[in-house]
Amino acid sequence: MKILLILLLIIPTLAFAQETKDTLWTTSGSTTLNFSQVSLNNWAAGGKSSMSGVFMVNYAANYKKDKLSWDNTFDFRFGFLKEEDDDVRKSDDKIDISSKLGIEAKGNWFYSGLLNFKSQFAPGYNYPDTETAISKFMAPGYLSLGLGMDYKTDGFSLMMAPVSGKFTFVTDDDLSNEGAFGVEEGKSMRSELGATVKAQLIKDIMKNVTLDTKVDLFSNYLDQPKNIDVDWTFKIIMKVNDYLSANLITQLIYDNDVKIQGDDENLPPSPGLQFMESFGVGLTFKF
Repeated sequence: MKILLILLLIIPTLAFAQETKDTLWTTSGSTTLNFSQVSLNNWAAGGKSSMSGVFMVNYAANYKKDKLSWDNTFDFRFGFLKEEDDDVRKSDDKIDISSKLGIEAKGNWFYSGLLNFKSQFAPGYNYPDTETAISKFMAPGYLSLGLGMDYKTDGFSLMMAPVSGKFTFVTDDDLSNEGAFGVEEGKSMRSELGATVKAQLIKDIMKNVTLDTKVDLFSNYLDQPKNIDVDWTFKIIMKVNDYLSANLITQLIYDNDVKIQGDDENLPPSPGLQFMESFGVGLTFKF
């Protein structure tokens, strides 16, 4: 598993190195830092001093030669929040790496294989409890593999993989013993066989405003196939100038195997919608 992660992480470096010698590679990327601060002193209306930030890295390395195509995307996010004397808390955390290898079938259709890895960088907590982590790097970690057909046009792709495997990893002993994230108690991995649909649209919807949305769907053939796993990310990127931008990001997740504790602690944890929304203005550097 470690070897696989290393290979995935060095793909952008290899692609960048090839770009100067081989025009078959197309690469693009950006880093964004959104930051906000509120400072209050004897403020009659009340409130708390705070500061927060979100750091994002997006990178794409795509190869095309004759009928062969290889598309790679890397999406990393990490955010923090600090209020007055409280410790720094994590507010966002994402690792999402995808790779698609395709051979042209006809027109915009490709016979394709898909690999996708998702996890997070740092431990997560159910604040204010900071003693017991409820998630960590590779707890959970998700690895998806699929074979199928990919329809691609400029700015749009739709991958349909009727033969797919999804592997859920929980490598932390404490979380594994709890049976977290749908993995059997005491086990570190769960495997599923099913179908995957992965779609992405990147489109300029008006001057200096770009829509970037992608959705991943997975249905387990062998266990409640109607309970479809959903991971939908929606971004609006508003360019102010070459270095300033505003970003609206939402992410909606549903996984029937992930149990969430509601406000009523007398009720057992149950599946539910997970939703994240972030809006910020900050510095963006493209490369």
